[in-house]
Amino acid sequence: MTGAVRLEPVDERNLEPLLSVAAAEAEPEDVMPPVQAPAGWSLARRDAFREFHRANLGGLDGPTRTAMYAIVSGGEVVGMIRMTRRDEPGTVETGMWLGRSARGRGLGAAALRQLLHTAAAAGMHTVVADTTPDNAGALSVLRKCGAELREEGGKVHARMCLDSALPIR
Repeated sequence: MTGAVRLEPVDERNLEPLLSVAAAEAEPEDVMPPVQAPAGWSLARRDAFREFHRANLGGLDGPTRTAMYAIVSGGEVVGMIRMTRRDEPGTVETGMWLGRSARGRGLGAAALRQLLHTAAAAGMHTVVADTTPDNAGALSVLRKCGAELREEGGKVHARMCLDSALPIR
């Protein structure tokens, strides 16, 4: 079914499947912070991917103030979505990535809708995101989820207010 997803908190059980889809269907710079390592999915970069995700296992109240979720479709991990507390109370920033084979099927919008509901249940009232003007996939997902978009300084800033009606799951 197109657009049907489930969000699972990233943990040791789904970390290796998450790394597998990242390595097979995404570029390292699209799915993790930059690291000093050989180009591509070298062993050092794979280890850094694991360390990055393990550092964020504490959730919104942990040291990194980040909750990460594996995006699961058809029983398979297809990407990741996160939310990170911002300094502004009640506000989290989101970001996501999908493996190439999962793109263009409505899974990104379905994952973001679920994240918006999860953020609201956690007491948040605003979700923000940043992308680039040429990231058509991200812009489409943000629009489908009711984001207010503002372009400034070569970036597109998105804001989704959770005090209004949430998008249908």
